[in-house]
Amino acid sequence: MNEILQLFGLENYIKPETFQIIVRAVVILLIGLPVLLFIRRSVRKFVTHRYSPHYGMVSAKAIWYVGFALLALMVLNQFEVNLAPLLGAAGVLGLAVGFASQTSVSNVISGIFLIAEKSFEVGDVITVGSTTGAVLSIDTLSVKLRTFDNRFVRIPNETMIKTEVINVSRFPIRRADIMVGVAYKEDLEKVKSLLTDIARQNPNVLNDPAPIFVFQAFGASSLDLQFSVWAEKDNWLGVKNEMYEAIKLRFEQEGVEIPFPHISIYKGEVTDPLPVEIVTRG
Repeated sequence: MNEILQLFGLENYIKPETFQIIVRAVVILLIGLPVLLFIRRSVRKFVTHRYSPHYGMVSAKAIWYVGFALLALMVLNQFEVNLAPLLGAAGVLGLAVGFASQTSVSNVISGIFLIAEKSFEVGDVITVGSTTGAVLSIDTLSVKLRTFDNRFVRIPNETMIKTEVINVSRFPIRRADIMVGVAYKEDLEKVKSLLTDIARQNPNVLNDPAPIFVFQAFGASSLDLQFSVWAEKDNWLGVKNEMYEAIKLRFEQEGVEIPFPHISIYKGEVTDPLPVEIVTRG
């Protein structure tokens, strides 16, 4: 040790005993950190494969925090640091910080409830208020989302507990509601038959559950209909777009009118419109 200190000109600044302690602490960190990272990565991969990405992320964080705390204690032990005063000071400091940061504490507790309740997991698509995105992580203070236009959104855990959360991808299939309006003169049985045939020709539309035909209302300018089909959650948006496009094309081929809003003025009889005469002056 003396030769190494003399080589770097540190013999007047560091005692050999102190240098040995520093070397042991550095060795602990150089060996412990890679091992800890390897264990964290292995545990996350195993738990994700066995259970879900959500539990994999939570397990990896627990391994990291516990392992890093153990490494810190081992390093402090090399320097023969008495941990009792540090723990006491940490307790007092933690109490002061707790009073000063009640919002953070509320977010931490809310995060525990979110993890325990399992309303959503990492990878799920959820809607919170007006924001829809995929869950990137459920952290100590907040939930991170990535929206479909590739924006990063951070929502505090306390807000997640107090707000309605819709899990869009919880179940394997979803229903696509196709809203259609046809003219009053059209035969509803023909329209229903056309819609059913369009759904049958789409390979991504499920036969079970079967499509649903609902007469919604007598609209201002049309008969308002709802035609609902089921699809796997990964194909839901594509099926909805494909159905609208196919309905437009098929209705044009079959001569089924999709009316636009218009206003008719009547003089009081059921069928006769109010006569209008255009007079040209001069």
